[in-house]
This record gives sequence, structure tokens and C-alpha cells, in this order.
Amino acid sequence: MPLSSVRLPEPRGNLSEYLFDRLSAPPEALVDPPRAGDDVLAGEDFQLALYACYELHYRSFDDVADDWEWEPSLLAFRAGLERAFERRLREASGPDAAPRDDTAAALFALIAAADGPSVSRFLETRGTLDHFRELAVHRSAYQLKEADPHSWAIPRLTGPAKVALVEIQADEYGGGRADRLHSQLFANTMEALGLEGRYGAYLDHIPGSTLATVNVMSLFGLHRRLRGAIVGHLAAVEIDSSVPNRRYANGLRRLGLSGAATDFYDEHVEADAVHENLAAHDLAGSLARDQPELAGDILFGARAMLLLDEPVTARMLDRWSQGRTSLLRPLGAPVAV
Repeated sequence: MPLSSVRLPEPRGNLSEYLFDRLSAPPEALVDPPRAGDDVLAGEDFQLALYACYELHYRSFDDVADDWEWEPSLLAFRAGLERAFERRLREASGPDAAPRDDTAAALFALIAAADGPSVSRFLETRGTLDHFRELAVHRSAYQLKEADPHSWAIPRLTGPAKVALVEIQADEYGGGRADRLHSQLFANTMEALGLEGRYGAYLDHIPGSTLATVNVMSLFGLHRRLRGAIVGHLAAVEIDSSVPNRRYANGLRRLGLSGAATDFYDEHVEADAVHENLAAHDLAGSLARDQPELAGDILFGARAMLLLDEPVTARMLDRWSQGRTSLLRPLGAPVAV
């Protein structure tokens, strides 16, 4: 995957139109940016603008000058979006769901209580190839940079929690093998499904509700004060990963696919069965014991992950039940690779 391979997407409202117009020019101070006019948690315009701001810290865009990354007025613009996003997340995620004296147990309880409709169950038994292709496009916003948002936490931790995070991330980054990077395995899956595995290739297809699930990781990861939340988010992801990935692999094999199509999912069945305990006990549990003032944010990070996943799941299952695409625009015919 090229380090930079995508241009700014199409704007989705006044906010992203204003931002992209400025980012397309040499860096200068932003003046009188408009207010977001749609929903903070899932709005197309709001979440795309925030995603673009964050993306400057990852691979950025071919048509955006590197100096924009640290332009003070852009950081102030992003900070306003972040305040609104975090405020709504805290309001919507509610109070702590369990006592904080055993953070690992509280995390497992949160995941166990999330028993809503399941995309993985649907795809295992009834999903079509087109459904799997759409899932891959939704997930590509994160999986093609898998582990990167959570890695912002590494320099912000110490002791056992830091060791546990590095151990998890080392696996995510392929254990020393570039061909086993989890982001590369996902690109291989996309290509096996007749999709482009290129970073950012489908940004114009991905709904704001899906972008929000990626933006929340960047919000938590880029702010030291939210290090508890990024740890809780990662723990929730790892706890809730092994079973769904087994279902995805089963569904693809039911459709006659294997090899590159299932390698990513098979890898996560094995790795995340180990990672869930590392993340819950050695990472989140250790952090809560060493810095008990962060226990609340650890649980907040997990609740935020579950909260933002719900509308993405609902959108996919609802649209598919109606025979419609869950993306902003339909995918074209499979591409030859």
C-alpha cells in the first residue's frame, strides 16, 4: 500500500466544503469557519470534516500540503469539533455500567450485555458476496491503518500497561513481518473480494456513522488526558473480536472463498483470543490499578466503542433487508487484480 494514495474526498456539506477548499490551498489561517449543521455523532458533514482533520496525522492526502498538519488555526478548528464530539459521547454513553474495583470484569460485563443485532451472525449464515464487499468497505476506514490510532497511547503509558500494549501492537504489526501486517492482510481480503486494497480508495462511499467509529479512536489516542479511554476502547475491541471474525471466515467459506479472502479473519480468531485477556487484565486492569483516577475513562472508552457501533450495525442490516446498499453509493463491478 502506498504511503499516500488518496485525494481529498467530495464534501458533504458547508463544513467539509469550507475545510477542503482551504486545505487545497497553501496553509494560511482559517477565518470564520461555518458551524456543523448535522448530527455530531453520525452526521455526514461533521464526521467527514473531523476525519479529514485527523487524517493529516496519518497518511494525509496527496493534494494537501504537509504544513497543514500543525497549522494553529486548523488545530483550533479541530478542537471545536472534538469538544462537541466528546460532549455528545459522554452524554450518550451514560454513567459507568459497573463498579470500578475490577476494571477487567467490568469490561467483560459491558461486552456481554451488548446483545443487539449482529452483522457477523447475518453474514455467517445468509450474507452474500455483495454484503461482504460492503462490510469490507465500511471496515477499510480503520482496518487499512489497523492499530495506528491505539499506538498513540504507547508513550503515554508506563510499567505493565505499556508492556501489554506493545505486546498487542507487535502482533497487529505482523510480528516483524511486513507481509503479516494486519492492515496488509485486510488489503489482501479486499482484493480477494474484487475491491481495491488501496488506502482511502472508498472514502467517498463510507457513511458518517462509520467514520465516527474511526474518529473516536483518533480523539482518544491524540489526547494524553484521554489515555484511559483509548485503552478501554482497545480492550473492548479485543474482547469483542474473536467470535465475530470466526463467523466472517465461516461465511466466506460458505460462499466458496478461502485463502487471501479469509486470512485476515482467521488471523484475528487466533490472535484476539489471546489479546482479549491481555487487553482486559494486563493493559486496562494494570492501568486502573496504577492510576485509579483513569478507571472511569477506561469504561467510557469501551462504552463509546459500543455506542458508535450500534448505528453502523443498524444501517447495514436495515439497508440489506430492503435490498439496498448500506454505503453512500453503490459499489461498481468487482475489479480484476
